[in-house]
Amino acid sequence: MKISWNKRTAYLLATVLIFLVELFIALFVRDNFIRPYVGDMLVVVLIYTFLRIIFPERPRLLPLYVFLFAAGVEALQGMRIVELLDLQNNRFFSVLIGTTFDWKDIICYGVGCVLLGLWEVWLRRKAD
Repeated sequence: MKISWNKRTAYLLATVLIFLVELFIALFVRDNFIRPYVGDMLVVVLIYTFLRIIFPERPRLLPLYVFLFAAGVEALQGMRIVELLDLQNNRFFSVLIGTTFDWKDIICYGVGCVLLGLWEVWLRRKAD
């Protein structure tokens, strides 16, 4: 039996795999590099692959949009959005949204999105 792969299927599998890696990092990795930096870099890749399921044809500026979204969430952390919404006692939302602003997180999001941009360029050149 031959499996028919399309873009959506590939990005779905990538999303699930990256989510599982992120979950593993969150639950089991207690270090000063993988969890804080690689985890933040991978979160933008996770968002990107998820969005590519919905938009399988390469939206040209998707890595930029993902970066702006991630930086926006980080800015909301700086404005203490979890406390403003009275969600500080809800572990799920506290972890999902985050509670601490950090410029290093924005740098990690930027690195992840630059890598995604390079990936897009590589895909475009390969398709030509």
